[in-house]
Amino acid sequence: MFGDSHLIVVDLGFGDAGKGATVDWLCSPRAGLDVAAVVRFNGGAQAAHTVIADGRHHTFRQFGSGTLSGVPTLLSRHMLVEPLALAAEARELAALGVTDPLSLLSVDQRALLTTPIHGAANRCREDARGTARHGSCGIGIGETASYALGHDAPRVADCRRPEVLRRKLIALEEHYAPLLAGGRHRYDPIDELVEAYRAFAEAVAVLPGEQLAGFARQGRLVFEGAQGVLLDEWRGTHPYTTWSTVEPRHARAMLARLGAPGYVLGVTRAYMTRHGAGPFPTEDPALAIAEPHNGTGEYQGAFRRGHLDPVLLRYAVEACGGIDGLAVNHLDAVGGLRGATGYLTVDGYVDRLECGVWRDLDHQRRLTDLLDAATPALADLPADVPRYLETELGAPVVLTAHGPDRADRTIRIPAQA
Repeated sequence: MFGDSHLIVVDLGFGDAGKGATVDWLCSPRAGLDVAAVVRFNGGAQAAHTVIADGRHHTFRQFGSGTLSGVPTLLSRHMLVEPLALAAEARELAALGVTDPLSLLSVDQRALLTTPIHGAANRCREDARGTARHGSCGIGIGETASYALGHDAPRVADCRRPEVLRRKLIALEEHYAPLLAGGRHRYDPIDELVEAYRAFAEAVAVLPGEQLAGFARQGRLVFEGAQGVLLDEWRGTHPYTTWSTVEPRHARAMLARLGAPGYVLGVTRAYMTRHGAGPFPTEDPALAIAEPHNGTGEYQGAFRRGHLDPVLLRYAVEACGGIDGLAVNHLDAVGGLRGATGYLTVDGYVDRLECGVWRDLDHQRRLTDLLDAATPALADLPADVPRYLETELGAPVVLTAHGPDRADRTIRIPAQA
């Protein structure tokens, strides 16, 4: 079905579509794909990829979601690495029976470090916004990315150079001192951070570059995205976006340097969700769909549900530069759901959203305003939701799921559908 291509898994919504469960299945013996490594190509420790398999449950944050099958993880230069959270996640995985989880981890030394200082600054900034919060996990992802735009930011390579790291952390602390004044959000002393990061660098393989070719010689690569395309820093509904390129351009660029083909697998639920603030045209608070692994976060906000929205999904597909196939999750929850055929807006009826030019914030703001004021035109979903999505999005549905467990996933051969 996928030929010899490496796989790029990307969420077409606002996140929480089931990327982790999809990657877990692709890496499992059940799929038979001979996966050599999972490559994380965006985001950081704010990811929350829920996997339920063979009686085990884990929410993956920085480790790749193939870990329960023993598949190694490569954190690429585009990841924002949080070593303290990685150590905690390794302990959780060890408790689930994964032998020496950190031995499965390789990290590009160029990756930025997210520190507790970034996290404290992030929470202070969101506190100051009050009811106008943008929505955040409070971990410091945006602060990590923004600080690096104009400063000599801490990177994974610095974990092996304690004096360099100490100097960078002191400069980071001084930069954020006015924001952090008052001490509501505390963090470990710099000397303790330096020691913890030194131990991290000794426990994992820190690579001088991405080193993808070596992994690719061992088998197939699965690139695991984080968040969703509708939250992308340059394609999402600004300012309710993440500081990360979610659409697959970075994964494609890494594969281009290998001269290797990539298959983009877009992931969606059979309905839409959004965690926190921002426009959500098909939101319906009356939808009583159980979400045992998604709740209200102190900084992220409430978990919201809505009807399927092919208009937004088509936009996401275009923002990705096209996709090759679809994975559709939560098909067990389609009862009572509808689909958007278009929107009623102040400018009339709209059934297509212009993608615009990459890195055009004005276009993103106009998109936000349009979606904020849009009223969806909804129609009942047909019985065969996968076929409906194939028609609406122009890509074959190759994987479906009728529940949260690995065993609930099924290959779908479009020619036989």
